[in-house]
Amino acid sequence: MAKKSSLLPAVAIASAAVLAAAGSASAARLARSLVPDVVVRHDTALVGAVNPATPMKLQVVLPMRNLSQLHQLLDQQIYNPDSPQFHHYLSVAEFTARFGPSQSDYQTAMNFFNANGLRVTGTSANRYLFQVEGSASVVQRVLGVKLNLYRHPSENRTFMAPDREPVLALGVPLQDITSLDTYVLPHPKIAKPGRYPDDNARPRNGSGPGGNYIGSDFRAAYYGTGAAAPLTGKGQSVGLMELQGYIPSDVQLYFKTFGPALATAVKGISVDGATVKCNGCDDSEQTLDIDYAISMAPGLDQVQVYVGKDAVAVENRMASDNVSKQLSTSWGYGERFSTEDPIYLEMAAQGQSWFTASGDDKTLSKSGPWPEEDAHIIAVGGTDLVTNGAGGAWKSESGWVDSAAGPALDKTILIRNYQLPYITAANGGSKTLRNVSDVSANANFNMMFCADGKCSGGLGGTSFSSPIWAGFAALANEKAAKEGKQPIGFFSPLLYKAMLKNKALLHDVVGNQSGLFPAVTGYDLVGGLGSPAGLTTIKALIGDK
Repeated sequence: MAKKSSLLPAVAIASAAVLAAAGSASAARLARSLVPDVVVRHDTALVGAVNPATPMKLQVVLPMRNLSQLHQLLDQQIYNPDSPQFHHYLSVAEFTARFGPSQSDYQTAMNFFNANGLRVTGTSANRYLFQVEGSASVVQRVLGVKLNLYRHPSENRTFMAPDREPVLALGVPLQDITSLDTYVLPHPKIAKPGRYPDDNARPRNGSGPGGNYIGSDFRAAYYGTGAAAPLTGKGQSVGLMELQGYIPSDVQLYFKTFGPALATAVKGISVDGATVKCNGCDDSEQTLDIDYAISMAPGLDQVQVYVGKDAVAVENRMASDNVSKQLSTSWGYGERFSTEDPIYLEMAAQGQSWFTASGDDKTLSKSGPWPEEDAHIIAVGGTDLVTNGAGGAWKSESGWVDSAAGPALDKTILIRNYQLPYITAANGGSKTLRNVSDVSANANFNMMFCADGKCSGGLGGTSFSSPIWAGFAALANEKAAKEGKQPIGFFSPLLYKAMLKNKALLHDVVGNQSGLFPAVTGYDLVGGLGSPAGLTTIKALIGDK
C-alpha cells in the first residue's frame, strides 16, 4: 500500500448516492476466484465460523487496462535493442495514465466500500489497489459471503476462507480482493542446517568461522576486490520484500562482526500496517536479505525493507514507489498470477529488476512454486561455489543439490521465446512451459548470518542467492548511470539472447543434480544461465560491447 489516506473529500457527499445506487447496480463477480479449490471440491472439513468481531484488512484490486498493449510495449520497444524506445522506461505517472485503472473507476470503488462500512485506509499511486478495514461481520455483509474456518487437508491447522465468490452491486470491474483466506501461509525460503540429509557435502573455504562464507566473499568471487573492483552501488537503492518484521540491531551486529563498516541506510517501510521492527521473532530471512545485498554493494545509498502481511500489497508498493531499481524477495506465498503479473509488468516498464529465490527442497511443488513460476520475475537458483581460498576469486561452481528447479506447475505460464533455444534433452526442461531458474548464486549450507542477537554459520538456501543478485544489479546500474545509460531493468530477454552468442558472459554452473534436473554445461534448470562473472556480466547487462 501507499500512504495512509484521510477520508476522501468526495466520500461524504457521495455516500448516500452510492448506497442508493448499489441496489440498482448490476451485480458483478470478481475477475479472479477467491474460494480455494479444496473448499469448492468439499475436500476439507468445516470447523466453524470466523468470529464476526475479527478485525480485517483487505486489498481491493482493480484490473489494469490495455494489457495487450503493455506486452507489446515491453517486447517490441522497451526491451528491443533495435527500437528507438529501447530502455525508455515509464514513470509511475506515465504507467498509470496508460495502463492503470481510471481515476473514475478507482474513486467509484472507494466510495462504494466506504459507504458500505469498510473504511478506505490506504491508496496507491498507480491506482491498482486500495486498502479497506472493518470487522469480519461487515466484510461478510458487503461481499455477500460467509467466512468459515476449515481443517487444512495437509497441515495441522485450520484456515479461513469464504464459502462462495463475492458478488458486489458495484458498477465498475474488480480484479481481486486479497487477505480473505489463509489457505497458503507465507514462508521464508531460508534453509536451516540439518534440513537435508546431504547438507554436509559443502566446501568450507570462506572468510568466516569454520570456513563459512561471509558477504564479502561473494563480492570477491562474483565481482572482484581492490582497485580492480571500484563499483560499490553508490547512488543505488535496493528494495526487499519481507512478510515479517526484522530486528535492526541484528543488521548492525552482522557488519560489526564480519565487516565492512555499515555505511548504507536501512529504511523499514510498513506497507499495510505491519510492524517493521519485531520483538522475539526469527528474523534470519529478513536480516540475511539485507546483509547480503549490502555486502555485494557496500556503497548503496539505502536498502528499503518493505514489510507487510499481504504480498500483493507489498509488491504493488514497491512498484508504485519506483525508488529502488533492484528488488528482491526470498518468500513463498500463494499464487495470484492474474493479479500479480501486471505488477511485475509495471516493474519491467519502469526499469526495475525483480529477483526471487527459486526455492529449496529440490522441486517447485515442495518448495512452493510462487512467485518464481512467473516469467516476468528473475528466478535465482542455488549453487555450490568454490573459491581460491578465503576472500578469493571464483574457482568453480556446481549446482546445489537442493535448489528448487523445474517447469512451471501452472500450465498457463508458457515458455518465452528467448528461453526456448536453451531447452535440450540433457537439461530436461519443458519446451512449452516457463522453466525455473534464470540465473544463480551460492546457496549451500556454508554461510554466516546474524539473527535473534547472535551470529552462526551453516545457513543456506536460495534465500541468499536472490539478494546477492540484487546487490550485483546495483553495481551494474551504478556503472550504467556513470555512462549515461538507463537501468538494466528486466534483463532476462536480453541476457538469454546475448548468451546465445557468448556463453562466457556468466560463470557456467556444471555438476550435481537437484531432483530430476542435472546441472549440465550451458543452461540448466538448477543454475539457469549461470552466476555473476564480474565486469564481463556487468558490461553485458548494460549493453557495453
